[in-house]
Amino acid sequence: MVRRARRINRELAEVYPYAHPELDFRNPFELLVATVLSAQTTDLRVNQTTPALFAAYPTPEDMAAADPEKMEELIRPTGFFRAKTKSLLGLSAALRDDFGGEVPGRLEDLVKLPGVGRKTANVVLGNAFGVPGITVDTHFGRLVRRWKWTDEEDPVKVEAVIADIFPKSEWTMLSHRVIFHGRRICHARKPACGACHIAPLCPSYGEGETDPEKARKLLKYEMGGYPGQRLSPPPDFPGKPAPALGAV
Repeated sequence: MVRRARRINRELAEVYPYAHPELDFRNPFELLVATVLSAQTTDLRVNQTTPALFAAYPTPEDMAAADPEKMEELIRPTGFFRAKTKSLLGLSAALRDDFGGEVPGRLEDLVKLPGVGRKTANVVLGNAFGVPGITVDTHFGRLVRRWKWTDEEDPVKVEAVIADIFPKSEWTMLSHRVIFHGRRICHARKPACGACHIAPLCPSYGEGETDPEKARKLLKYEMGGYPGQRLSPPPDFPGKPAPALGAV
């Protein structure tokens, strides 16, 4: 299983050499806020929402002093905007009061912030600080169970199992590759098995559409010729930038 898992990771690295976090951000604070907002919504919707949010509140000090009702209106498109506003106000105040207005670079400090769990902390550590971390979101959990790397459901237990399979240096990019694959090919309801590059290695092959032509029609984002989730993707991203909020 370990050999197959590591080979799948190598294959995914060839399919997605451009794999990256799909949230737009320019600094650790923006990534932290965007990741909190990404709960129960798409990265695309977050990316369409954060430009106005960061224009209004570019620093933790600015955000901590925000009027809650104004913030709620700005982040309303991401859903659960009242709870998210409470988290953003709380974490911004904590950054201002406890960390000198800077996002901390340690897991134990990040998870103390309001609205920040291990998943969010690992996203920030891996992508803003270069500290290896495994991001167990719904896509990651679904795929590692499909691939029989683990049968654990609890994200913390999944993280621990996967950490034992792969060297620490692979954790962050492994997370990006698996999540990319889950969003583009190995979907929850109807995986595009017939268009999957790692089908020969997959113990769950056949759960989805195996006909190549029909499977190709299921591909999403750049794999299907459509825009990705970022309005400002990295220079090496092969797909189209996503449209801004309200754009036709």
